[in-house]
Amino acid sequence: MTNTMSMESDCKMSPERRRLIVATAALGGVGAIALLKPFISSMMPSERAKAAGAPVEADISKLAPGQMITVEWRGKPVWILHRTPEMMAALKKLDPVMADPASKNSEQPEYCKNEHRSVKPEILVAIGICTHLGCSPTSKFKPGSEEGMGADWQGGFLCPCHGSMFDLSGRVYKNMPATDNLPVPPYTYLSDTRILIGEDQKRA
Repeated sequence: MTNTMSMESDCKMSPERRRLIVATAALGGVGAIALLKPFISSMMPSERAKAAGAPVEADISKLAPGQMITVEWRGKPVWILHRTPEMMAALKKLDPVMADPASKNSEQPEYCKNEHRSVKPEILVAIGICTHLGCSPTSKFKPGSEEGMGADWQGGFLCPCHGSMFDLSGRVYKNMPATDNLPVPPYTYLSDTRILIGEDQKRA
């Protein structure tokens, strides 16, 4: 009997004490969750980390011949240039003055190892970072001396840091500070007007 009364008295808790225990338990639970959240977050990749290596889609539907757009992939500028027939014709004349005309020593996917260094001849996709010390070359598309280049200039890119020159396929000229052509990133065409940069050609 005494034991029964003792158990009943233990079970009969004052409202104040019950509120205190609930509040303490709730506070402890919040603290545990607060400690657990950073641990869970540390196991999951951040949005920035996911974006750093994620493929990037580019819309080239409004890219007219002779125009170029720049998109960012893995923190690097990627050029997409729509070459004109005249630009394409100029490339064939430059092999003798290129350091690596066939891109045998340069970084590019297998499907871009051709004279125009691209999946589609008229569309160049290249990382716009000079292979010398990492500056970003400027566009000098007009042939001749109009843009401050020599009279025999066929159009291309000029690195403002140390003067390395590249043609309209991103190939470097001989005797330049940069010795390698501009790298071509992996990419694939999702359609005639959409390019996915960062994913190897599968559907082109």
